[in-house]
Amino acid sequence: METSIYIIIAIIILVFAVIFTYNGFVRLVNRTKEAWADIDVQLKRRYDLIPQLINTVKGYAQHERGVFEEVTKLRTQAMNAEQSGDVKQTAQSENMLAGALKSLFAVAENYPDLKANENFLELQRELSDTENKIQAARRFYNGNVRDLNIKIESFPYNLIAGIFRFEKREFFELGDESARNPVEVKF
Repeated sequence: METSIYIIIAIIILVFAVIFTYNGFVRLVNRTKEAWADIDVQLKRRYDLIPQLINTVKGYAQHERGVFEEVTKLRTQAMNAEQSGDVKQTAQSENMLAGALKSLFAVAENYPDLKANENFLELQRELSDTENKIQAARRFYNGNVRDLNIKIESFPYNLIAGIFRFEKREFFELGDESARNPVEVKF
């Protein structure tokens, strides 16, 4: 009778050990999924910020290009009007060129204070912040993957992992060596 009590206690302990180990795996798998979801959120945020950044830069360039193109066009018109000898047309062309030059000077003087510039700087800050969050989320994910993989490979946990088909996860690493270097942005 004493032996059967020890066997029953051993079976109960074994069942609780299996349950405890299984729940540990479930917890690690869910933490890993949560960590990947954090990466996914940050990547989506980055994907959303990049077009905004590009559009802001395009808007910038388009704004400047429009001023420069207008000045160039009006300069050509003024030169042609002067060569024609028509005073009225030359005066009109010169007035238009002067107005365009004022616009150009205003852009040049106010360039740092342009709303587009503020937007660009804010988007640049947000993108940098997002990159930092992606790195932190990646470290968190890789830490959870490391813990899960260690547990899957360790005895006696590997027995339970095999029975319930828990699988090792891949680390989120940069495969391309050039991707490890910071992106250089030139304007």
